[in-house]
Amino acid sequence: MKVSRISVMVLSLAAAPAFAGDVDLSLTDDSVKGQVNFLGNNDDLQMGAGYTYREGGLDILNLDFHAQGRTAIGNLPTTAGLGMRGFAWDAGAVDGGAIALGGYATLNIPRVPGLSFTGGLHYAPSILSFGDSDDLTSLELRGSYRVIRNAEVFAGYRYLNTELDRPFRGDVDLDDGVMAGMKIYF
Repeated sequence: MKVSRISVMVLSLAAAPAFAGDVDLSLTDDSVKGQVNFLGNNDDLQMGAGYTYREGGLDILNLDFHAQGRTAIGNLPTTAGLGMRGFAWDAGAVDGGAIALGGYATLNIPRVPGLSFTGGLHYAPSILSFGDSDDLTSLELRGSYRVIRNAEVFAGYRYLNTELDRPFRGDVDLDDGVMAGMKIYF
């Protein structure tokens, strides 16, 4: 089963230039995530899809849809997005998902060309959760440095948590940890 997941991820990344604005690959101690965003940073909309595999057999799929635009926070040029991120996860005996509302912002630092900081927060209350999920919170923070015109490296923190519904009850961290990765623009 592990070989087929890796094969699907490799094939998806190889085909990405034909249909993507960027491809993002990140690692934590326990997980690997691939994300494809279909449109560029200058478009008014952003759509994307991602897959996370966490050690122990946890599969997480996300689909994104955001309105995005350019703005400024203080004097820092910023790209911001507001919308939704759909999650579906499967851990064998339990599974669930949610439509989480939220957004993201990427602040560019003009005094250090290539340096940026991104934060994203999405939340789904119980009314927007299904399966064994009672609510869901997704947080991602990262610092990035654009090494060349079409590629950057980043480090940060990723947190994905759900509250389990009856009969399981309890808080579960689906993905949590310090991450590092790279993003390639097309």
